[in-house]
Amino acid sequence: MGTTEQSFNEMFDAENHREPYQKYGAWFDNEDISRLRKKANEAEVFFRRTGITFNVYGEDDATERLIPFDIIPRIISAREWARIERGIEQRVRAINAFLHDIYHRQEILRAGRVPIRLIADNEAFLPEMIGVSPPGNIYTHIVGIDLVRTGEDDFLVLEDNARTPSGVSYMLENRETMLHMFPELFANTRVRPVSGYPMGLRRSLAASAPEHCDGEPVVAILTPGIHNSAYFEHSFLADEMGVELVEGHDLRIVDGRVAMRTTRGYQPIDVLYRRVDDDFLDPLTFNPDSMLGVPGVMDIYRAGGITIANAPGTGISDDKALYSYMPAIIEFYTGEQPILKNVPTWRCSEADSLAYVLDHLKELVVKEVHGSGGYGMLIGPAASKRELSDFAAKLKAHPSNYIAQPTLALSTVPILAKKGLAPRHVDLRPFVRVSPAGIEVTPGGLTRVALKEGSLVVNSSQGGGTKDTWVLED
Repeated sequence: MGTTEQSFNEMFDAENHREPYQKYGAWFDNEDISRLRKKANEAEVFFRRTGITFNVYGEDDATERLIPFDIIPRIISAREWARIERGIEQRVRAINAFLHDIYHRQEILRAGRVPIRLIADNEAFLPEMIGVSPPGNIYTHIVGIDLVRTGEDDFLVLEDNARTPSGVSYMLENRETMLHMFPELFANTRVRPVSGYPMGLRRSLAASAPEHCDGEPVVAILTPGIHNSAYFEHSFLADEMGVELVEGHDLRIVDGRVAMRTTRGYQPIDVLYRRVDDDFLDPLTFNPDSMLGVPGVMDIYRAGGITIANAPGTGISDDKALYSYMPAIIEFYTGEQPILKNVPTWRCSEADSLAYVLDHLKELVVKEVHGSGGYGMLIGPAASKRELSDFAAKLKAHPSNYIAQPTLALSTVPILAKKGLAPRHVDLRPFVRVSPAGIEVTPGGLTRVALKEGSLVVNSSQGGGTKDTWVLED
């Protein structure tokens, strides 16, 4: 499938380079292409040596893969970024307010702005969190908002990631690699830095510690272990933040506190940045077979003895069916219209929408409401007749499991291909830190790029790559 020809090209306009790319374009035009290819190979060697890989589940022969990195940066002007930042702050504020509301007074449900069934029948809604107020009333300490671009000023939110968003380590390593390979570029172009993210995250997590915390809060990262697809990121962040990386068996409840094993005995933890899903967090509360969590941690949490980031139960705001209500959610809690729009969405649980989707399946993208990583989705224009028929049967059998969206002409940014520059579709995941001090959006984020010509699937698990994302100083 190809939408590249009619897509907005972020680097070139009809005349030449678009304004954000003018300095970079002048530099690139004077470069020897063979030198750039050599640099691209150096980057791959660097990533392989550093161990920047991710795991692919369900593939026996190649479970660990390198995420391809493209050396042509994605460049966003200060003006463009200012609007993106305002829109993300507004959205994250609304998500936090929504989460507090549905676990307390549920006013948005009483007002009829969100259907009760969408919450009551949702596996991501945790009744155990009803009435629980996290320290500082913060549910989403770390958020990743996925954006796509369809025109000069058209940025749309594709989905919200408030459960355990990943990818920030690739954003940081991409920048480090570019600084190492092309120092002259950064000397000539004022690019906003991203290197402060890990220490900024540590500060914002520490600021979210429980009220009883005396002295410097103790922060730890809880990982499911080395077989998790994002384990590289867990260990990378622990190193960069200067905090301990722990697994469930390293933790226990001691004197009413969650404590980690150290060489000097057990040390209490104030903030646990967990990269373990809700279901595995506490075998006494959720899945009794879980070996990844900490028995009793939810009792300590409900008593105010520890901060868990992100809060249990935040996953409901990632739900793709709930996504279609986000404009109403933003208006309900902020009194404002959304700065960043949603992608038009059909909820297949509704009979009229289902009929439309079945009639137009060949034109649409259909996603599972709890799906992620590009799995379990149908891209209609690229699907065979057999795939369309099989997916129609799934939709009819379980319509509430799916939503559908139009096939967007995602913007393109060039990659360094064999014959020079070639346009490829991209999306963007900016990373957000939330603390009692406010909301901070890291300038840039992770640009994911579909390396196959014409492909719209940017996920690394489906063959996508990444780019360094530059936000220019004003």
